[in-house]
Amino acid sequence: MFSKPARAVAKGPETAEGPARKAIACSLIAENVSLDGDLKSDGDVQLDGAVRGDLHVAHLTLGETGLVEGSIVAEAVEVRGRVTGTISAKAVRLYATARVDGDITHAQIAIDAGAHFVGRSVKLTLPTQEPLSLVTAAE
Repeated sequence: MFSKPARAVAKGPETAEGPARKAIACSLIAENVSLDGDLKSDGDVQLDGAVRGDLHVAHLTLGETGLVEGSIVAEAVEVRGRVTGTISAKAVRLYATARVDGDITHAQIAIDAGAHFVGRSVKLTLPTQEPLSLVTAAE
């Protein structure tokens, strides 16, 4: 009489490739951690320590105490610390405390006043579809 109707268990959206991807927790590399070597992750990484090597991550947030000596490849990069090397990402943001010595390849970039950036800013060219050619029918 007073019971609630049973609800169906909600499932994540499915794609043509199958079930939706499982959410991945953000990885934290703390201020007191130093890593010599490459770092790869499909998820988000918060870096407050030091990495001497290349990073390939989905989203990188480099804290004020963070240091990267190597290249960064990601979907999005936020820099508050120091990078010596190249950055390649769709979206890059350099905060006022950022120090970047190296080239940045990007689709979007934002640089706050006070940020230090020495290098080239190169616009990322995303592949586009070729325009359709109009075919006239012979009468």
